[in-house]
Amino acid sequence: MLKIGIVEDEMIISENIKSSLKQLGYEVTPVATNFDEAVAMIEAEHPDFLVLDICIQGEHDGIELGSYINENYEIPFIFLTGNSDTVNVERAKLTNPVGYLVKPFTKEDLYTSIEISFSSYLRSRSTGPQLEPARSANGNYIVDDSLFIKEGSSFYKVPFKDILYLESDHIYVKVATANDKTYIVRSSLQQFMQNFDPEKYFRVHRSYVVNLDCVESINSYHLTIRGKQIPISRNFRDELLAKLRTA
Repeated sequence: MLKIGIVEDEMIISENIKSSLKQLGYEVTPVATNFDEAVAMIEAEHPDFLVLDICIQGEHDGIELGSYINENYEIPFIFLTGNSDTVNVERAKLTNPVGYLVKPFTKEDLYTSIEISFSSYLRSRSTGPQLEPARSANGNYIVDDSLFIKEGSSFYKVPFKDILYLESDHIYVKVATANDKTYIVRSSLQQFMQNFDPEKYFRVHRSYVVNLDCVESINSYHLTIRGKQIPISRNFRDELLAKLRTA
């Protein structure tokens, strides 16, 4: 799930935002109320996304915080404001926020702003020279070494190294991870495998793809990952053994 940081100095508003985000399925960091607290929160919590109020306590406002974030981190953010005057809008535009939400707003407004903004941010990064992220045919995103899987109203960040195996279940794929969380993706196994490095993830059966680094034991008929016995098809056995010898 996305981990979202909030910078808002009005307690009632910040608690409302925090409650709404949790109801929507996001993970939420402790709320920061000023520039210094925001920087400390970012360093400690490493949020994936930020919600910044423009008018916050202290010497530096939210727009100055946005500039600092751009200079020192790669975290997308949206601005919140109760004042949509031209001067603030023009200043805010210079920091390239991924969204702008005017108070008062509903939980639905907040959800829509975050989802659309984050999706746009991922798409924009896919054209950058330093990364080659992409959106898969399943509506998921690949960024750096992680897959963002859309489930319900949220995107969940799943590092590829934490994916133990994939299991095909008709028109769905079960994604089993190292933290015992399983995600369900509507896709064929063959289509979903296009997201993965073939040197690390190998199809051992018509219904299974495994992370070779996670194989604990193997015999002629099955292999074991975290106590899960996974069948091995005869057609894949020799190539699997060769890959494990070189892994």
